[in-house]
Amino acid sequence: MAPPNDPANPLLIKLAANRLEKHIALSNGKLCVEGFPVLSDVPSNVSFTPFSSICKCSDAPLPLLQRVQANSHKGGFLGFKAREPSDRLMNSLGSFSGRNFMSVFRFKTWWSTQWVGTSGSDLQMETQWVLLDVPETSSYVIIIPSIDGSFRSALHPGTDGHVMICAESGSTKVKAPSFDAIAYVHVSDNPYNIMKEAYTALRVHLNTFRLLEEKQVPSLVDKFGWCTWDAFYLTVEPAGVWQGVKEFAEGGLSPRFLIIDDGWQSINRDDENPHEDSKNLVLGGEQMTARLYRLDEGEKFRKYKGGSLLAANAPAFDIKRPKMLINKGIELEHANKDRDKAIQSGVTDLSQFDSKINKLKQELEEMFGSEESSAASEGCGSCSCKAENNGMKAFTKDLRTKFKGLDDIWVWHALCGAWGGVRPGATHLNSKIIPCNVSPGLDGTMDDLAVIKIVEGGIGLVHPSQAGDFYDSMHSYLSQVGVTGVKVDVIHTLEYVSEEYGGRVELGEAYYKGLSNSLIKNFKGTGIISSMQQCNDFFFLGTSQISMGRVGDDFWFQDPNGDPNGVYWLQGVHMIHCSYNSLWMGQFIQPDWDMFQSDHCCAKFHAGSRAICGGPVYVSDSLSGHDFELLNQLVYPDGTIPKCQHFALPTRDCLFKNPLFDKHTILKIWNFNKYGGVIGAFNCQGAGWDKKERRIKGYPECYKPVSGSVHVTDIEWDQKAEAAHLGEAEEYIAYLNQAEKLHLMTRNSEPIQITLQPLSFEIFSFVPIKKLGPGIKFAPIGIINLLNNGGTIRELEYLESGAEISAKSEVKGGGKFLAYSSRSPKKCLLNGAEVAFEWSTDGKLTMDVPWIEEVGGICNVAFLF
Repeated sequence: MAPPNDPANPLLIKLAANRLEKHIALSNGKLCVEGFPVLSDVPSNVSFTPFSSICKCSDAPLPLLQRVQANSHKGGFLGFKAREPSDRLMNSLGSFSGRNFMSVFRFKTWWSTQWVGTSGSDLQMETQWVLLDVPETSSYVIIIPSIDGSFRSALHPGTDGHVMICAESGSTKVKAPSFDAIAYVHVSDNPYNIMKEAYTALRVHLNTFRLLEEKQVPSLVDKFGWCTWDAFYLTVEPAGVWQGVKEFAEGGLSPRFLIIDDGWQSINRDDENPHEDSKNLVLGGEQMTARLYRLDEGEKFRKYKGGSLLAANAPAFDIKRPKMLINKGIELEHANKDRDKAIQSGVTDLSQFDSKINKLKQELEEMFGSEESSAASEGCGSCSCKAENNGMKAFTKDLRTKFKGLDDIWVWHALCGAWGGVRPGATHLNSKIIPCNVSPGLDGTMDDLAVIKIVEGGIGLVHPSQAGDFYDSMHSYLSQVGVTGVKVDVIHTLEYVSEEYGGRVELGEAYYKGLSNSLIKNFKGTGIISSMQQCNDFFFLGTSQISMGRVGDDFWFQDPNGDPNGVYWLQGVHMIHCSYNSLWMGQFIQPDWDMFQSDHCCAKFHAGSRAICGGPVYVSDSLSGHDFELLNQLVYPDGTIPKCQHFALPTRDCLFKNPLFDKHTILKIWNFNKYGGVIGAFNCQGAGWDKKERRIKGYPECYKPVSGSVHVTDIEWDQKAEAAHLGEAEEYIAYLNQAEKLHLMTRNSEPIQITLQPLSFEIFSFVPIKKLGPGIKFAPIGIINLLNNGGTIRELEYLESGAEISAKSEVKGGGKFLAYSSRSPKKCLLNGAEVAFEWSTDGKLTMDVPWIEEVGGICNVAFLF
């Protein structure tokens, strides 16, 4: 165990404290960095305490402690004293105006996104952090609302440029009058280092979470997968899942992981038979007031008969059926909305609406009823049947028997079990329906169906003292039946129901501890994706064990509010969420950019970002809705991916800009491969947050071509030790993947100018050029059939022995291998045998590389000069 963070060297602490005065100080109502005010009009009840003055025990590894101590002079804590204790306190931290900031705020209970401005009054409600540009000192200052005792905090806009901090416990029974460390302030000359340094300091201070670098990530992080959600919604069942995996396999791209999303559980509503599943659920929203009444699979999966889908005479699955059910469900949903609108407009005769609704319900019931005789569902459906050859265990066994490359099968569940929690009296757990109390801080966020439904039904909350038993009961069963991980969703409901349980911090700690312990016991400590969790409570309290999570809102293939153009502009919004959230969430977890649909009209736009995001690639394709040509640009035939070595982040020149609706900013994100860097440039313009309407909407006047520039120095080479030397090359070759062009560049060259059409992109690979003897310059670019061509190069070696000069690469993938070479090589070897190649005077050197299954698609390529 690492030693606690008690200062063993008082001299070091003293030096750090002395140096602190040169960086951050609070005096005369001004918070200054090296003498320049970043906050003015700081109230007299606000305090600033140097980091080194607040020492706590920490289980952080010694290298982290040493790093924090080395940077302790750069940071400190803001606190304030109120006149009266309260469970919710609001206080100004001071004001600023005319200073660029970037921030992340919660636009829904579950989801956060980027926001920029120049004044404290420009902040949005529920801001998770704000980064201030301080050009006077060529530095940046970050203010991070934190946790102090039983209180969690967020930033809010004030009048006249003031930054307000809101500290709330989530329980009227938990009150406090003052705080010493309710927000953390840090300064750095590097906007990426400031994130690392600040959150590492908070990791040591709070001692409630661990950084990503301290944890292992799930094995699926560099693989291709399929999630069932958009294919089926709540109608998911074994035969449909089987058909979906089968389609990928037949297309030559077997998924390495499968996520069975919402719809597989045993749920029902309070007014339904307590021992039977809710019937005929189709669309997301219908299940949000339902609760778990058992902790195992629902009847659809419980009735599965082992071997039924492996049999030669297995019945064919009607691939049109899911869409038919979904379309009928949408008709019914629209009919109900029309009825609600009629009531709101004063219509009293609703018979016409009711008749239509009843007719659609009957049609839907008939469609479901015709499925009852499925041979794959003829197993035992009794509550007591746990036979080896039935249910989820038999199904996962059959899947693995048929689809050999399927490494992982995960299932979805809500943090509280189901959307509505656990039904009281239905299980051995002590569950109670708790009314939901939405924090006033969320009043400024977007209206959300999920919140409306959850508030309507309350949550069947398992008592926090049983949180460990709750998760272990679910997960131990799942582990026994062949499930290897979970997607845990609807995480931020706990803040709604914390009144009787010591507040949101205490309740969160109990639940996240139980979840973490279960992960360690049942899923190797890593088998989880966290989702609907983008609030600081979760990251500060819930990420001791969790190492991967969503960094964007859902992939919306169309606007749920009915804007027909939303099918386009929502895609750029998704990319902005993921890019900017990764700045802070990437300190805690491996960013997951979520699934998308490969046959969507903007699928290639998504594919370009997923190719270089540094996380897993997975889709939610409907049955028969696959674009294998596109997927083959992302995924190897063995279901692995050419993954970047970091997580993608926005470039410096995008940090204080608005790439969604300022009409001129291109989103650029950078990442590394083993032997080069990569920049993705995306035109995301056309939509964004409207603070008056409190929603994300289209800005059609911004949906137009945008011009910008890309340079090799846009890549933050020093952010990964293994990549630092790549940023010191004398010369680079840049390959534009979409334009299929080469461009020579040095660090002093003019940038590459580009113009991107709406929702289009370009991926730039920058590879250091190696001088090989007189007049020979060489750089491997990779297999250009793949969007992240640089990720296909696994090893690289240059040899100069006498008269023989060679460049050798180990590559993975099949297709056209491209290198830059100033001269034509004498010959080219593929796995030791001489093969044909092509060279042109512009430096393009190409050869064909086959995918050889027996060696995992890996080939050795050598060019001899």
